Amino acid sequence: MAIHTPSADTQNDLDVPEFMRTENASDRPTLSLVKSIEGTVVEHQGETLRPAWIGSGKELATRAREHAADNRLYIGWSVRGYRNLGRRWLDARRDDFPQLIHSAKAERKAAAGDTAAETAAKELVKERRAEYRLHKRWHWIKTGGWSAATATGGAVSAATGGLWVDLLMLLGAMTVGAWHGRPGVEPPLESDQAAELTAGAVGLVKSDARVIRGEADLVTALVKAGIVEKSEQDETSVIGVIRSQGPGWTATIELPAGRTASDAIAKIGPLASALKVKAGQLELSADTSEDGHEGQFSIWVANSDNPFGEGKTRSELAAAEVWDFWANGVPLGLDARQTRRCLDLLWSSLLVGGLKGYGKSYLARLIAAAAALDPYVRVIVIVGKSGPDWAPLKKIAHAYVSGATPDKLRQIHDVLDETIADMQQRGEDLEQLFETDPATCPEGKLTRELARQSGRGLTLLLVDELQELLLAAAMTKVKVGGEDEEEGGRGRSGKTVLVEKFARFVNVTRFVGGMGLFVTQRPDANSVPTELREVCDKRASARVKGQGSARMVLGDEAVGAGAAPHMLREVHRGVFVLDEGAESGHVNLKADAIDLPEFGKICERGQQLRINAGTLTGYAAVHARAAVAAARAAELRADAVAVFGRLAVPDGRGLTADALVDGLRAVCPDRYGEIDADGLRDRLRVVGITTDKVLTPGGKRLNGFTREQLEGSTAPVS
Repeated sequence: MAIHTPSADTQNDLDVPEFMRTENASDRPTLSLVKSIEGTVVEHQGETLRPAWIGSGKELATRAREHAADNRLYIGWSVRGYRNLGRRWLDARRDDFPQLIHSAKAERKAAAGDTAAETAAKELVKERRAEYRLHKRWHWIKTGGWSAATATGGAVSAATGGLWVDLLMLLGAMTVGAWHGRPGVEPPLESDQAAELTAGAVGLVKSDARVIRGEADLVTALVKAGIVEKSEQDETSVIGVIRSQGPGWTATIELPAGRTASDAIAKIGPLASALKVKAGQLELSADTSEDGHEGQFSIWVANSDNPFGEGKTRSELAAAEVWDFWANGVPLGLDARQTRRCLDLLWSSLLVGGLKGYGKSYLARLIAAAAALDPYVRVIVIVGKSGPDWAPLKKIAHAYVSGATPDKLRQIHDVLDETIADMQQRGEDLEQLFETDPATCPEGKLTRELARQSGRGLTLLLVDELQELLLAAAMTKVKVGGEDEEEGGRGRSGKTVLVEKFARFVNVTRFVGGMGLFVTQRPDANSVPTELREVCDKRASARVKGQGSARMVLGDEAVGAGAAPHMLREVHRGVFVLDEGAESGHVNLKADAIDLPEFGKICERGQQLRINAGTLTGYAAVHARAAVAAARAAELRADAVAVFGRLAVPDGRGLTADALVDGLRAVCPDRYGEIDADGLRDRLRVVGITTDKVLTPGGKRLNGFTREQLEGSTAPVS
């Protein structure tokens, strides 16, 4: 390889810094690097120059003595060499197995809820541990063999040889150490350095300088955030490796003794600053895994400011014909790591809060849609102000009250009183059922099978615009001891009573299928009373203005554990912080979308499902009398035709009302157990079908019905 400098004629045409320019390039010699057997030599103008330390034998010996003296007889080299050998021995003993075991544990934790994947991950952990034990056993065998051979050889030589043999053995041992500790020999990687290289290898580093490239950088960020002291750096470590997860990276951190995960989580803002990212990109949570402890927490950092993406994701409920609320819960959407999340609302209630325009209605609409598509869920709707958002629910709602006038508030009190009384009666029925038939009612609680029986289904109480209801109720008084309820009169505050009734619904209806959904857009002490929030064990918050509002919705514990809806930004419309009250903590997710026209179609399907199942009751049944009557008549006629087929009635023959009733009871005892011949004639007369003289299968001519009558197209008689 030759190195040339440009000539004076060409220097001005090149972009060469001033300090590199010369008056005359020919004044500078041409250099070239060549390889020689003795080492690197420099060829300069035809004359070979060798390294200075190569000379005559006498000069070489002199320089060797000087070199040894300058390096203190290589004792330091030898010590460093044996330290390097010890590190290599320990590294060979580990052979990456601790990292592999931790990664397998992480897979097992990530697979929670997926039985097959969790079982496979558990088996992988067992396999890794078994391989590690076998590897250590063979490593000890090899070490013992070499150690025994070396010790035996040294002992024999020392016993049979003289002083010179001992000196030669000592010199040989020092030479081995010095060779492995000589300058230029790199020591084995420490665990933190290995983790750093691993992190870089899997592509966790972004294109700019504001990145975490390994454990050292992450621990430094913890120090800068004030989570640990600089003196505690050596006591702070990353368990396993920093690894990619979804659109970001994650790590599990073990803090020094005396530091807790809650201390770290409380400093999410300073940590975001130290990592040079926005606070909304961080998710911190205590490590609740089997191997976790109070001083261990997990961090996840998104690669972008908005890992949820732009636009809306259409909910699968929009296309569903029917939904099993009990078995499938409510499909909510994707979390920041692109994992789909569902909400199980059984035995619990949900409080939703946040600023206006950030998607609270979309989240509540998902729950209402799942309930609407299950004909065995009774829905009760209370809205603080009139509007189109919940109008489609009129088709299925057992009770529907919209507005906050004094008259509307009276209706709300009545609805709550009736619902609570009905649910308490259901509880008493379950208690009696448990005493008489405990197998059908284990632990005295509602089951999925019982919830599909008439009068025992799930009940969802949906309350929106809670702040408007409580504001209006605060201006009223509720009667005490027989006084009429009136504005400004004597009695208890209407707001206090309303809050108590909401809380009472949650408390006394839980084990008989009662579920509350409370939505407010002004999360403060007035609109989210502590008494109501505390009975809602599941809470969700869209963006709020500050930490105080976040605490009003989610509670002190959730915010203290890192839930931060106050750190969401304008781009996070439709994003929620959901805390389900479980050990797993909170999660940030973006709710799927159902627009209002789609919601209307869902409620229409829900109405038909309830008509078919005979569960359309209350407000919706009153407003759909014609549709209900037509559906029931069609159902009756279809069942009656089925009776003709089951009894093999010949064409041209008919059945009397009594015979047809007996056949209906045999086919559908749950629907026709209470009907008699007169009732059957009355129900068929509504759709224009009356008795006539028919020839029965026995050959007698009596009043009855024919198959042709029941199959014919008739319209209800007005």
